[in-house]
Amino acid sequence: MEGQGEHHKPKKILCVGLVCLDIISVVDAFPQEDSDSRCVSQRWQRGGNASNSCTVLSLLGSPCAFMGSLCAGPVASFIVDDFSRRSIDISRLAWQTTGQTPSACCVVCPSSGSRTVLLADTNIPDVTCEDFSAVDLSAFKWIHWEGRNADEQLKMMAEVARYNAASPPQHRIVVSVEIEKPREKLYQLFPHADVVFVSKDVARHLGFHTPQSALQGLRGRLRAGAVMICPWAEKGADAVDADGTLLHSDAFPPERLLDTLGAGDTFNAAVIHKLANGCRLQDALTFGCRVAGTKCGFHGYDGIADKLTQV
Repeated sequence: MEGQGEHHKPKKILCVGLVCLDIISVVDAFPQEDSDSRCVSQRWQRGGNASNSCTVLSLLGSPCAFMGSLCAGPVASFIVDDFSRRSIDISRLAWQTTGQTPSACCVVCPSSGSRTVLLADTNIPDVTCEDFSAVDLSAFKWIHWEGRNADEQLKMMAEVARYNAASPPQHRIVVSVEIEKPREKLYQLFPHADVVFVSKDVARHLGFHTPQSALQGLRGRLRAGAVMICPWAEKGADAVDADGTLLHSDAFPPERLLDTLGAGDTFNAAVIHKLANGCRLQDALTFGCRVAGTKCGFHGYDGIADKLTQV
C-alpha cells in the first residue's frame, strides 16, 4: 500500500447501479389472481442488483462501495441504515430531487423455487457521467456496472479507460459489467469491460440455447484480453477466458431450496471477490456457483457469512 493518507487504505470494489426497497412475501403456493391468501412471512430488504452485490462482497470480506440514486424520505432512510449495517461505503450516492426511491414487491415461493418481482418505476434519474466524474478513481481496484443507462455508462467507462492509460499497471482498475436485460442499447457495453457477465435471458434472446454456444457466439463482441461469464441457473455457469478456452462449473444446489431472490447478484459478487483477489477464472467460477447455491438455501443474505466455512 503506497502513498499517504487515503492510500494506506485497501482499495475498494465499486458497484454502480440500482438500489431499491424489496418488500418480500414468502408464500406456500403462488397466489391465484383475485384471491385472498396469507403469506408465511414478510420482510423489507434492500434490493437492486448492484446493491445486492455490495452486500455479498461485504459479507465475503471485500471492502466495497455503492454508487446509485436515492431520493430522501423514509424508504431512503431504511436503505441508508442497511448499507451502514453492512459496512458499505455510500459516499458516492447521487441524491435526486425528482422521482422516488424505487420499490419492488417480491413473491418468493420455496415449493416451486420461483421468485416473482414487480418493480415500480418511479422515474428516478440514473447516475450520470457528471456524477461519476466526481469519483476519486484512485480509491478503487475494480468497478462493476449493472447495465442500465448504457449511453452514460459508456462515458463513465471511458473515464476509467483514460485513468488506466495514465496509470502504471499495478494501479489500473478492472472493469466489469452485467448485461442482464435483453435490451439492444445494453449490447454496446460488451467491448468496454475486462469481465462481462451475460445472463441466460440475454443469451436466449440473441438466439443461443446453451451457455457454451452463447460464449462462443458472443466472444467476438469482447475487446482483446477480456473474459465472459454466463450463469445458467441449475446448470451452473460457464466462462470463456482471454485465450478462448471454455470453462464450466456445475451448480451446487442447497439441500432445501428456500430463496432464489438475488442469487444472480450473489454469483456475480462471489466471482468478482475471487478475481479481485488474484484467483484463477476457473476457481472464481466454481466459488461463484457454490456461494450462489448456498444463498438459495436461506432467506436473505446473513447466512452467507455463517456458512462460509462450508463453501
